[in-house]
Amino acid sequence: MNKLVRRVHRWFASAFTVSVAVVTGAIIVAGEPAGWVYALPVVPALLLLLSGWYLLAAPYLRRRAA
Repeated sequence: MNKLVRRVHRWFASAFTVSVAVVTGAIIVAGEPAGWVYALPVVPALLLLLSGWYLLAAPYLRRRAA
């Protein structure tokens, strides 16, 4: 399970990086993009946060259960 979460966490990081690059590109090209473009990185950032919290807490929770 931990290996799967690590792999998914890496993909979330990639998605977040790409979404930030898209927003930055939209700002450079279009000047002032639509409002939803600013919200584009929020979903990958939240997923990255949740999976990061799990990866941070997993060793402590495993130790406590043993």
